[in-house]
Amino acid sequence: MKTLNLPEIECKIREKEENYEIFDVIRKKFVFLTPEEWVRQHFIHYMIHYLGYPKPLLTVESGLNYNSLRKRSDIVAYNSEGSPVLLVECKSYKMKVNQQALNQVTIYNKRILATHVVLTNGVKHYCFKKEGNNYNTLTEIPDYGRIA
Repeated sequence: MKTLNLPEIECKIREKEENYEIFDVIRKKFVFLTPEEWVRQHFIHYMIHYLGYPKPLLTVESGLNYNSLRKRSDIVAYNSEGSPVLLVECKSYKMKVNQQALNQVTIYNKRILATHVVLTNGVKHYCFKKEGNNYNTLTEIPDYGRIA
């Protein structure tokens, strides 16, 4: 897999039926290793080990309904009161982060209502703070202590 613009991680990878799986520390199980999952696992480790997000307050691939469609949010971080503070949308490192991806994450956030949104392909990361109906660009991804 490609080297990302995130710290390297210690992870468990295994081969299963001619495919590879990676252990997800949040879901506590092995999942199929795709380029998007590679980005998601790196970002999860980054959030926990570098930004101080507590593991128990993270969810991965949570279901949500939007206009009668069943969707999944990649990563959601909550504060200790259970309110969502950060929604992360991960894309494959092979994909460019574009307006369509930004539209997707902001649509998801209409249901989740996180105060901050991150869009990443593992190479480029974009962070926004929701203020009213607007998303203002931030220069860095806030650590847990600043947004919880």
